[in-house]
Amino acid sequence: MPAPVTTPQLELPQMFTMETSWQVPDPDEPLWEVQALLKPFSKGLSPGNRIGVAVGSRGLAHGASLVKEVCQYLNELGVQVVLIPAMGSHGGATAQGQATVLAEYGITSENCGALLEPSMNTILVGESHLGTSVYWSSVAAQLDGVLVVNRIKPHTDFKGMVGSGLMKMLVVGLGKREGASAFHRSSLEHGYETILRAHAAKILETMPVLGGIAVIENARHDTESVHPVKAEELLEQEASLFQRAKALMPALPFDDIDLLIVDRMGKNLSGSGMDPNIIGRGVHGYSTHFAEQPQHPRIKRIMVRELSPESHGNAIGIGMADFTTSRLVRSMDHATTFVNAVTAMTLNGAKVPIHFEKDVDVIRWALSSLTQNVSKEARILRIRDTLNLDVMEGSVPLLQEAKTHAGLKLLEEPFPMRFDADGNCLPLRLPMHSSGPGGET
Repeated sequence: MPAPVTTPQLELPQMFTMETSWQVPDPDEPLWEVQALLKPFSKGLSPGNRIGVAVGSRGLAHGASLVKEVCQYLNELGVQVVLIPAMGSHGGATAQGQATVLAEYGITSENCGALLEPSMNTILVGESHLGTSVYWSSVAAQLDGVLVVNRIKPHTDFKGMVGSGLMKMLVVGLGKREGASAFHRSSLEHGYETILRAHAAKILETMPVLGGIAVIENARHDTESVHPVKAEELLEQEASLFQRAKALMPALPFDDIDLLIVDRMGKNLSGSGMDPNIIGRGVHGYSTHFAEQPQHPRIKRIMVRELSPESHGNAIGIGMADFTTSRLVRSMDHATTFVNAVTAMTLNGAKVPIHFEKDVDVIRWALSSLTQNVSKEARILRIRDTLNLDVMEGSVPLLQEAKTHAGLKLLEEPFPMRFDADGNCLPLRLPMHSSGPGGET
């Protein structure tokens, strides 16, 4: 029997709490007016038409309310509304799994007054101009029209003039597992944005797409604006909306971090579990050689503590961390994670990092892997997740920089790292106005 491992007894730095102070005005008026949103699409609708409303697997702010109002207004026009999960291989790549994901966001047949059709079956639409195969939901293909509802934001797998939004939902979401897999395979050869545009163009040309409802969120993961986008204007208008969304993206307040502690990861928080746009690591792997790491941000080690319950065991993206907890590893549904990794062609994302049982042990092992001789001098930043960056903890070596940072407000003076009786981190202390899925971590 192997001898028990002795954890390095390194001195831990004191921590302080800070809050981001992004200038995000609270809207005095409703975030949207559903009649105005649907006016561009309603002219050609007739009573009895079957109209699909496609919804993805991300936790949109106010998403359930928006989808419900869209469905209710369409019902008032006399059309039959069909809810379609548009999430590629998410939800375990099963119809029931995808229906369950929507239900957890409050989007159900009963709530929306719509028929739910979660079938994973697809049709071969044809070939793009590049000769790549394009697939689409067989349910959606048989309808009189389809509207997609999605947030527009930078993608987790690539950087370009468009990202995650209406095009991606048309191509990957409504492509189901087969379409998502075809997209990712082709993207490795031709490039993500090239294939996204090519496949979207083929779908818009041949399938009954009315357009989409594009949601832009601010740095606090709240709705900034909602836009109707007609099918014939989608390729051009989404690129314009993407630039607006990109400008509103949050970022870590420090560029040089020795250890980033992420309290939770999950599919409801990012398609990659943790957003590469925030942590500076890509889904296709990263170098542990400090000299080869990016400068903005330059994060030497990443530890992730928990997997969100809403992720249903899908721990895709865990491979971007260097360290994790054994309880997160136990919470993984390995089959679901592996299916997502193979479908997205991001195999590194499913690899399991070094893990130990207690948070305090993981932190000490992570610090021991750094080049500093004095552990209490480590620049440590702790966040809830990569979607919610409103409240953070930082180690004392970050304090002076935080005091002069225009976007930060100090909430709490330095204190020893806080652990419970089991040696796990106590929850971040969040202010009352803090938003985002899940509340305290």
